[in-house]
Amino acid sequence: MGESASFDYVRSDDNLQIQSLMKKIKYLEVQKQNAESEKVRLQREIEALKKELERLRTPPLITATITDLLIDGRAVVKSSTGPNFVVGVSQLIDSDDLIPGTLVALNQRTLSILEVLPSSKDPYVSGMEVVSCPDVSFSDIGGLRKQIEEIQEMVELPLLHPELFENVGIEPPNGVLLYGPPGNGKTQLAKAVAGEASSTFIKVVASEFVRKYIGEGARLVRETFKLARDKAPSVIFIDELDAIGATRTESNVSGDREVQRTLMQLLSEMDGFEKRDNVKILAATNRPDILDTALLRPGRFDRLVEVPLPDLEGRYAIFKIHSSKMRTKDISIDIIVEKSDGASGAQIKSICTEAGMFAVRDRRNIVYQKDFELAIDKVFNKDVDKKQENASIFR
Repeated sequence: MGESASFDYVRSDDNLQIQSLMKKIKYLEVQKQNAESEKVRLQREIEALKKELERLRTPPLITATITDLLIDGRAVVKSSTGPNFVVGVSQLIDSDDLIPGTLVALNQRTLSILEVLPSSKDPYVSGMEVVSCPDVSFSDIGGLRKQIEEIQEMVELPLLHPELFENVGIEPPNGVLLYGPPGNGKTQLAKAVAGEASSTFIKVVASEFVRKYIGEGARLVRETFKLARDKAPSVIFIDELDAIGATRTESNVSGDREVQRTLMQLLSEMDGFEKRDNVKILAATNRPDILDTALLRPGRFDRLVEVPLPDLEGRYAIFKIHSSKMRTKDISIDIIVEKSDGASGAQIKSICTEAGMFAVRDRRNIVYQKDFELAIDKVFNKDVDKKQENASIFR
């Protein structure tokens, strides 16, 4: 009995040792796998560092611009260092990519063309492209049905259906100038074009073309139209055109001369030697009377569209649009429209906002007729304090 018990004790001890060794083996296998994974990661990192080191050891390339192409396949380039060179072209470059004006990279030692570089764009010009289209459609604009039809004919139709003009045998019109008093929807029309036209929309305020140094404004105009051609079909909207489009004078002030240079570049881009296929121009101004006559001639702006103060029907449509989302009760839009005679589109929007503010001040969630009447008086700078005190309809 004693020997059997001691034997069982020894066997149990061996089993414990075997289990302990198995655990160590599993642990070492996991450690081995982790080490192999780390080895693979380090090898990849070493390869990446070797490539980076090799790239850093590569001699720098010289930028140059192609000025001419020779019959034997070589090219004449103007180096960024100054002189012109006749250089060879790498066989890896497609000859169709090489045209005069192309930016290329040259080998520092042999000066041969190694690669074609993308054309440099001013980041300021690239930022003019409207990536996120405004949430505005033509249905959100009231009282400008005729103006909307003209813009669709002049801007949208040539971009979406150019074959209609080809069948008739005429060239599509180039641009539209919107003019009229401020606050009547000129910029809103441009936003609607950006929201509904299936094309690139480039928005710029004309004063952004005015620059301190000579030639900078003209360069921005040139690059803006180049961006539009690269992104065609596209629409360029120039707001406040009178900032650079005023009639040229015999001014000796350097700032005025620079603005005139910018205007001349704009005239050249709008109707110069280079065609503007699928690029339409939409501009807006409050002062058409001071614009240069060369800017207004057909071929540059083929149609001048007046955006006047809204009439009775127009005011009614605008009020319907702006009051549609408001919680109103017992209001008569006809009376409101009659009392707001002479109001612009922006003033009508302000009237609706002010009417809502009167309700907010009284901690109400419903807007009444009296709110709109007080808002009309406030927008037209009339004394509303006494009228508001006597307005017992809210009490």
